[in-house]
Amino acid sequence: MSNLDPNPPEYDLPSDQPGTPMNPQCEGGADVEIITAREVPLGGPRAMTVYRTLPQRQRSLIGAFCFVDHYGPDDVSVTGGMDVPPHPHTGLQTVTWLFEGEVTHHDSGDNHAVVVPGEVNLMTAGAGICHSEVSATPVTTLHGVQLWTVLPDKDRNGPRRFDHYEPEQISVEGGRARVFLGELLGQSSPVSTFTPLVAAELRVNPGETMTLEVNPDHEHGLLVDSGDIQLEGVTVAPRELAYTGTGETTLRLRNTGDTQALLILIGGEPFTEDIVMWWNFIGRDHAEIEKFREQWEAHDERFGVTRGYIGHDPDGLYRLPAPKLPNSVIKPRVNPEPTARPDLRID
Repeated sequence: MSNLDPNPPEYDLPSDQPGTPMNPQCEGGADVEIITAREVPLGGPRAMTVYRTLPQRQRSLIGAFCFVDHYGPDDVSVTGGMDVPPHPHTGLQTVTWLFEGEVTHHDSGDNHAVVVPGEVNLMTAGAGICHSEVSATPVTTLHGVQLWTVLPDKDRNGPRRFDHYEPEQISVEGGRARVFLGELLGQSSPVSTFTPLVAAELRVNPGETMTLEVNPDHEHGLLVDSGDIQLEGVTVAPRELAYTGTGETTLRLRNTGDTQALLILIGGEPFTEDIVMWWNFIGRDHAEIEKFREQWEAHDERFGVTRGYIGHDPDGLYRLPAPKLPNSVIKPRVNPEPTARPDLRID
């Protein structure tokens, strides 16, 4: 998925920002920091709205996860669905996970796939790639998430790659789970990542608690799609991302409602390299971002060519142009320490 904001924001992330008090934690449980979503239109005259919880001024990264978009369930006859023409990426991996619907993917690595629910599709940009994403025509509902992860410096100029995996849905105390990255609940995904990561779809039964044994070297984020969920006694509303820092070995999820709750858990070892992230590019300084933009506009071979894209609008764009760079120098993001701040909420 592309960042279609015509003026991609810059974030200054001091670690001591004021906030408003949150709910109390469970006694002896993990601290929980709530990150609220901002609405972003995903292009077009009938723009589909996505809810973005990363990056934010409050926190820019969870592990190597640097981007969390959540969308739907949307009636595509009303919203127009997803139609993102070929656009570039550098220095990242995209992770697509659907709850409902289908998305057609084409990229310049000559990978062509139909993304369906319950199957993870992970695209590695390496030094450069371009791709398109379009909701399939017969689909009436689109519902899912897209995540980006940062590639470390030693791997970010590597080759393009595309991985696909259908994880088994397992029954656990309190509900069901699908682990699509890393290790959790005794399950392990074969999909390769470049830093230690975990990601899973969780479904928690009404009135029940799911207890997760987690890696204490990881920080974690819990995105609530639907349901009445408490994480360590803290209420997490739908579309909010609840953050817990490193050092935790157990996370308790309680569904206090009378319907099943749907969640995404992400996590990983804190990413400590400085990065510059603007539009669809991740680099290490302003000069790199400027170079990537110039190369994309010049149709440079860094990004290749996406073949197979057919948009919903026959008169629409065949390729996304890059926005204008800001007048100021884009600085590396400063992420707070991997410690949850339960008294912080930035609206």
